[in-house]
Amino acid sequence: MIDRSKGSSNMSEAEPGRTRGVYGISVAADLVGTGVQNLRAYEARGLLSPVRTAGGTRRYSADDLDRLRRICDLLDAGLNLAGIAMVMQLQDENHQLREQTTPPHQ
Repeated sequence: MIDRSKGSSNMSEAEPGRTRGVYGISVAADLVGTGVQNLRAYEARGLLSPVRTAGGTRRYSADDLDRLRRICDLLDAGLNLAGIAMVMQLQDENHQLREQTTPPHQ
């Protein structure tokens, strides 16, 4: 199994800046341990949506890197991209439902 923790941060989901696209495609690919063509393929399949600069350059956020690591882990577990899309859609829906049903902290 490949160690994809290189370059990961311990920032929580609530910390600002997790969604800000700061990494170029080659840096993001290096941090996750995959190739730039894979990142383009994941985007084409709808598994990933990096922000784009005014010039069209992809910029990946810390959240995007976490999602990429999850995609790579699922590939390592034997899922194909269609299966990964289903798993990730269900996880996203589950996360949204939790946010809707969790009372605010007092």
